[in-house]
Amino acid sequence: MLGPFAYFIWVVGFLCEVTVLVCALKKQVFRRYLLLNLYVVGLILSEFLRYKVLAEYGFSSQEYMYVYYYSDAVLTVFLYFALSTLYAQVFSEMKAERFVKMVMILLLGGTALFTYAVVEQSSSKLVTHFVIELSQNIYFVGLVLTYVLWAAILKLRETRSRLIQLVLSLGVYFSLHAANYAIRNVYPPLSSVFVPLTQVFGTFLPLAWAYAFWRLPEEERLVPSRLAVIPR
Repeated sequence: MLGPFAYFIWVVGFLCEVTVLVCALKKQVFRRYLLLNLYVVGLILSEFLRYKVLAEYGFSSQEYMYVYYYSDAVLTVFLYFALSTLYAQVFSEMKAERFVKMVMILLLGGTALFTYAVVEQSSSKLVTHFVIELSQNIYFVGLVLTYVLWAAILKLRETRSRLIQLVLSLGVYFSLHAANYAIRNVYPPLSSVFVPLTQVFGTFLPLAWAYAFWRLPEEERLVPSRLAVIPR
């Protein structure tokens, strides 16, 4: 079973997720950032489902493992498409939204095909292994795409504070999870150490989004000189 710290982080993460939706609705930006908020809704639903399975079958059960990894894969795909909406906003003035969405869908399809090709050659539990590997690969692709988007923000001199906050928080989140997966693959005995870290990472993104929706007005702009020094 999970310890008190894990349950505490679970409750904190749940409260952060609810706060995102409250802030988005209060500031009337739920529809503007629809996929981001739908991702948070998915997080809340998955928390309920995981807790139900955990309470009924236990942390070490196959049922909980299946629910955890399958829901994580679905949420990762949602987060990937949420990233595509940020791309569309950055490139909106260039009228490139449709092209961006097409490229993102092709990249996701290519990632899924690559994952299937690798897993099909090396695993007897094809579906389960595919789901786990797909989540990891999407995190790495999302990490690369987020930094590409940040480079585009700098190049296009994008100064919208809220948009920059959302992109930067995604970059940090993808970086944390990509590093987590990489270290766990290289040092499997340390997996038990990284389970609570994964939960802590999960609280970061909703907390950063809640701050962006509540504290950063849509029209607020950064001074270009400040934007240039943010990565440092």
